[in-house]
Amino acid sequence: MLEPREGIPPVIADEDSLAEVIAAFAAGSGPVAVDAERASGYRYGQRAYLVQLRREGAGSALIDPVACPDLSALGEALSGVEWVLHAATQDLPCLREIGMVPTRLFDTELAGRLAGFPRVGLGAMVEGVLGFVLEKGHSAVDWSTRPLPEPWLRYAALDVELLVDLRDALEKELDRQGKLEWAQQEFAAIAAAPPAEPRKDPWRRTSGMHKVRRRRQLAVVRELWEARDRIAQRRDVSPGKVLSDAAIVEAALSLPVNVHALAGLNGFGHRMGRRQLEQWQSAVDRAKALPEAQLPQPGQPVTGPPPPRAWADKDPAAAARLSAARAAVSALAEQLNMPQENLITPDTVRRVCWEPPNVVGAESVGEALAGFGARPWQVEQVTPVLVAALSA
Repeated sequence: MLEPREGIPPVIADEDSLAEVIAAFAAGSGPVAVDAERASGYRYGQRAYLVQLRREGAGSALIDPVACPDLSALGEALSGVEWVLHAATQDLPCLREIGMVPTRLFDTELAGRLAGFPRVGLGAMVEGVLGFVLEKGHSAVDWSTRPLPEPWLRYAALDVELLVDLRDALEKELDRQGKLEWAQQEFAAIAAAPPAEPRKDPWRRTSGMHKVRRRRQLAVVRELWEARDRIAQRRDVSPGKVLSDAAIVEAALSLPVNVHALAGLNGFGHRMGRRQLEQWQSAVDRAKALPEAQLPQPGQPVTGPPPPRAWADKDPAAAARLSAARAAVSALAEQLNMPQENLITPDTVRRVCWEPPNVVGAESVGEALAGFGARPWQVEQVTPVLVAALSA
């Protein structure tokens, strides 16, 4: 499919045009296909730079959320309507920022996983299920570019062109497999989930952190990461374009004594001006001047069970339970033709195996699974195999 059926719609970038789109989509029928494009790797944060929609009776729409940053009226007009998204959890945060929050949804990627499709990218799903090949060449472009080139807009419009058709075909397949109710429970859980909490100590996710062992070096990573984040936010660019993770780790391991030493490290090369080098060296110096009590601790506080590799030493019986449970869950997932992590999260299995109920039975194990967030269908499927594994 090379062109949208009604051609490329104009980009909506003013309030009057937006009002017309809202009226058209409110008057439409059936589910609404929704997608959003971000500028990951180019801009700071994960905001939406284009929103695409399609609904029977309304056609397709491309909306510029930079020019129209408040789409809450559109979200309200579509309240109660089923939204069809592909990999919904990726797009929902940026849609929420502009006032678009679904009350019902259908996730075609998750549906594909539950139905046992080996490849669940949108292009692969559309081709495998509907027989159309979509042009997928612009997924990683800088969507903050203005004006957006026509080939990019064509690609964006095609992303929602067949989404409702894909949804209908997947619903039939899930129903055939006896999994439709399972999928509906998963979709309801996604729609009802609150916004994710901000990450604690996000600097600890710096790539290459496993090389950094000493607390003083950890402090350098923290200071450089936070300085980089402030600059990236001020300039509205991706943090990686300001300073690479590899450069941060290199500086932490080397603890350079001055700007000259810093300039000799990988990532702080000849393209970097004296002023930039001085700001990075200042961050290093701040970390080096911190008193011991203010240095970060290695690792983060563990709230759940220890890493499975440590179980054999800490609690051999728990290690045996986990081994039996993993094998049982793996066999069941294969039998049901779906990925293990969609049948039940590995973290839930670990928690139940580390601290099983005092009396192992269907009721107690089911309650434990539900307490860790498992959906009713997951409890029903997984409880028998976990009871057998824990009892053994």
